[in-house]
Amino acid sequence: MSEIRKLLHDEIHAQRLSVNQALTAERHPVSVLLNNVRSAYNVGSIFRTCDAAFVREALLTGFTPFPPRKDIEKTALGATNTVPWQYFDQTDEAVEYIEYSKTRLIAVEITESARPYTDLKIADFPCCLVFGNELTGISPELLKRCHDSIEIPMYGVKHSLNVAVSVGIAVFEAVRLWKEKSKENLA
Repeated sequence: MSEIRKLLHDEIHAQRLSVNQALTAERHPVSVLLNNVRSAYNVGSIFRTCDAAFVREALLTGFTPFPPRKDIEKTALGATNTVPWQYFDQTDEAVEYIEYSKTRLIAVEITESARPYTDLKIADFPCCLVFGNELTGISPELLKRCHDSIEIPMYGVKHSLNVAVSVGIAVFEAVRLWKEKSKENLA
């Protein structure tokens, strides 16, 4: 059996973008919209995921906490400085911003017409994945403005995951599908 060696911090750091590179490089055509997410710790964790997946931007709306906040930074670990983000007091303003950029709003929610989260197509990009409140999900008003919905299957008793976990699953799958499908289109 071969020996597995963990990379040292300097080795990992050498493989990463600098903050300046991250702020100027072309990002994946996936955005995240958080509507009325109440936990600042969830928001910080989501910033961290958005940095890791190199999403286009994070949009925070409603009563979602936004930087600068100590409790966001506790879990973001600096990602608020490397992920482009905007706060919109009114969710409609964020939706108009997304629509103006010709980006599809895709709810990550259990709906009658939801597709599996693994079923995004090249025509779905650029996309903005929409996530709602930890208890009530995406509001009916915002859901009406979405172009489509995807869902993460639940195999156990509970009907949902923590919002930060859901963002991680859906965002990384969207990025994986984008990379795979854009390569197929180039071939």
